[in-house]
Amino acid sequence: MPEKLTFLLGGARSGKSAHAERLITQFPAPWTYIATAQAYDDEMRERISIHRGRRGDGWLTLDAPLDLVGALGSVLDGTPVLVDCLTLWLTNHMLADHDVEAESARLADVLSRPRGPWFVVSNEVGLGIVPDNALARRFRDDTGRLNQKVAAAADEVLFMVSGLPMKVK
Repeated sequence: MPEKLTFLLGGARSGKSAHAERLITQFPAPWTYIATAQAYDDEMRERISIHRGRRGDGWLTLDAPLDLVGALGSVLDGTPVLVDCLTLWLTNHMLADHDVEAESARLADVLSRPRGPWFVVSNEVGLGIVPDNALARRFRDDTGRLNQKVAAAADEVLFMVSGLPMKVK
């Protein structure tokens, strides 16, 4: 199987995850889904349930709200991997008051050496208005820097708009 990183970006409800799931299932199962979400409320529990419901047999799910580098390291060479999503992972590190710059650099380093067909989903958060508070601006800026690092390492970058992929790289 090819060792290739495909990075999928887009806004909320742009179809990033569903498209990534379609792409990864072009490879033989089993597929590894690395989930970064944490269910802090009913809305998030519902979102997680919807994502799980779309995946049928052939999927192994790893929960990695913080240790995404470790989860990627645990996957066997050649295994198709879908990471969903980097913005939730980054949020988890920000809320834990971790060194986001160091964690992002560690992750970008691992993603620069995929050991199979890897698909990574992230939100593009820099297209809207300037947030009105320092935390939201920091999140926007940190997400933008992380997305740039991953895009630079990726073999292919897709930008999702209304469920349609636009090839960027």
